[in-house]
Amino acid sequence: MTEAERERGLTQLRSLLDPVRLEQEPDDSAGYLDLLGEDAGQPRTPAQRAMRSSVVAAVYQRGWRSGLNMAMGRRGPSAEQERREALRALELGGEQRVLDVACGPGNFTHVFAGALSGDGLAIGLDASAPMLARAVAENVVPRVAYLRADARRMPFPDASFDAVCCYAALYLVPEPFTVLVDMLRVLAPGGRIALMTSYRGTWEPQRAARTVLGWASGVRMFDRDELTGVLRASGLVDIQQQLHGVAQFVTARRPV
Repeated sequence: MTEAERERGLTQLRSLLDPVRLEQEPDDSAGYLDLLGEDAGQPRTPAQRAMRSSVVAAVYQRGWRSGLNMAMGRRGPSAEQERREALRALELGGEQRVLDVACGPGNFTHVFAGALSGDGLAIGLDASAPMLARAVAENVVPRVAYLRADARRMPFPDASFDAVCCYAALYLVPEPFTVLVDMLRVLAPGGRIALMTSYRGTWEPQRAARTVLGWASGVRMFDRDELTGVLRASGLVDIQQQLHGVAQFVTARRPV
């Protein structure tokens, strides 16, 4: 990827920002747009602190994410299968705008960008500087740009994106339902959303064990109807849900 292509992605990203929602001028010195600077807030749980660690960022796919895949069981999808499933669920192609919320090191974001053409753009958003540093080092490709921002207050106008994705992150972020509502705010009519997050289960001893584990680590465990209920209340349709061990995959579409 050329420097001109990288700058083009950042320029496109700047054009999408809503000046009314900006709390400070973006800094692009690290290769991504930074809207948080030193005022990023302190992580409150062990899991959130891990996501701000440069060590975890370096081994994210081989360590943290592979561990989650193991927890999903032998029938759970591999990381590669997850990326293919997200591409399918989001129906990506052409000059779409795609938002990858809590993108980490960009393992999904750069794949989304590869499905686009023309003026299409995949934006990876995260609050972790170490994660975004890894994304810029390893996963910058044409039609991709990265943004450091708070997912609870995303700096985009309503209905800005044709597709929104959040994989393996809602169970970590502060105020996950605030994040989900803001993801739905920026989803355009006809747009699709894809989520992968935790699942508490239905067998009571299993639910109790997962609740305790989640409480100790800071990982939020979601019940089966919590996310789908928000999507239905927000008017989304074609809601689908798959359960794999401790994980759930949810997709839906906003009506035109």
